[in-house]
Amino acid sequence: MIDIRKFAGLAHRDHGWLDTRFHFSFADYHDPERMGWGKIRVWNDDKIAPQSGFPPHPHRDMEIITFVRAGAITHKDSLGNTGRTGAGDVQVMSAGTGVTHAEYNLESEDTSLFQIWIMPDRGGEAPDWGQREFPRGERAGKWEIVASGEPDQDQALPIRSDARILAATLAAGESVTYEAAPWRHQYLVATGGRVRVNGAEADPRDGVAITGEEAITVEAIEDCELVMVDAR
Repeated sequence: MIDIRKFAGLAHRDHGWLDTRFHFSFADYHDPERMGWGKIRVWNDDKIAPQSGFPPHPHRDMEIITFVRAGAITHKDSLGNTGRTGAGDVQVMSAGTGVTHAEYNLESEDTSLFQIWIMPDRGGEAPDWGQREFPRGERAGKWEIVASGEPDQDQALPIRSDARILAATLAAGESVTYEAAPWRHQYLVATGGRVRVNGAEADPRDGVAITGEEAITVEAIEDCELVMVDAR
């Protein structure tokens, strides 16, 4: 099954400093048909104005992955962690038993990012945070795992869920294939250009919900960047 969820039809909130679209129910938006996709609970498409951001707020029992598409986000939390994550790079916060954090765009330009929440497989552990640079050139024409719950993925940021987050950059005419388990759930978003996913066409920033497929082939109609989660 492949379900294309059009970007224009996503729930939209414009707070001035934050222009956001919700792929799934979040905050004051509630749709019982879109409470998540497998273990994927949240996928927000955020644009944050310069010199603004999310003031300190708490989380617990959630794996929170931030994929920065343009600009940069600066993180600070109650564990004493601080860090700046730039375009193409990723940060991960395992909220665990509880953590308070703030995220600000301290740049002179808008910051665009995906924030993805995945439900953890286990609780009762101390919170943690990490970030890594993932140069876009190293994933040209191929998938790169940027975060994973698998212990043997040394280059990926660790999460506490049976899931992986992948990224790829494709030039028009290129394609990538992902070998999938048909009982798992995948969710894919392309930015920058149109794609075909197993023959189904999607526009930039559409959500592509996938399950029941043994292989997922993404063809770039235009130059694009792909972000995909594969989860139980």
